[in-house]
Amino acid sequence: MADARRTARALLDRQGRTYAEEAGIRLADRPGPLYQLLVLTTLLSTRIRASVAVAAARELFTAGYRTPQAMEASGWQDRVDALGRGHYRRYDERTATMLGTGARLCLDRWHGDLRRLHREAGGNRPALRRLLTEFPGIGPTGADIFLREAQQVWPDVRPYADRRTLAGAKRLGLPVNPDGLAGLVGGGDFGRFASALVRVALGEESAGEVTRTVAAR
Repeated sequence: MADARRTARALLDRQGRTYAEEAGIRLADRPGPLYQLLVLTTLLSTRIRASVAVAAARELFTAGYRTPQAMEASGWQDRVDALGRGHYRRYDERTATMLGTGARLCLDRWHGDLRRLHREAGGNRPALRRLLTEFPGIGPTGADIFLREAQQVWPDVRPYADRRTLAGAKRLGLPVNPDGLAGLVGGGDFGRFASALVRVALGEESAGEVTRTVAAR
């Protein structure tokens, strides 16, 4: 267990940022940041590199589309252009449409406040996943992405480890279950730890480099 904790700490030291943080989202249990996470999740849910999805999210936010009201009020071409500036070109037109439709759903169903979605689910993870998949472009994998990141500010969801998180843990020889992984880091660090494990699974971080970092300490 001590070796596993050292590996977890080394990974956090090397890759201690969530995807939301990388996209410039100051995640908090407030309507704006939660909606921004929904936007990022929509972009990450397509078959495109995570780095491109993050860059596209930053462009959308720089353009001012940080709330569902602003997203819906923006023009479809404006959204396409912002996605293009982030090099999110393969799915830009379809995604621009989904972002507009999703913003309208967020306003109509949740009054622009995803905390209402959280409350309706009552902390039930399957219910949360089901409600999230009602947004266009977000399927089961997207729901996992959202909840993996949102556990930073929704403690009742923690520890949330999706299949990519567990795949990264397997590569590092760490426990391949949420509770086992949660025992390696503090509760407040688990969301960042889960994202770091995803980076290992996706090849954005080398399992060998992490192991060598541990050995050198």
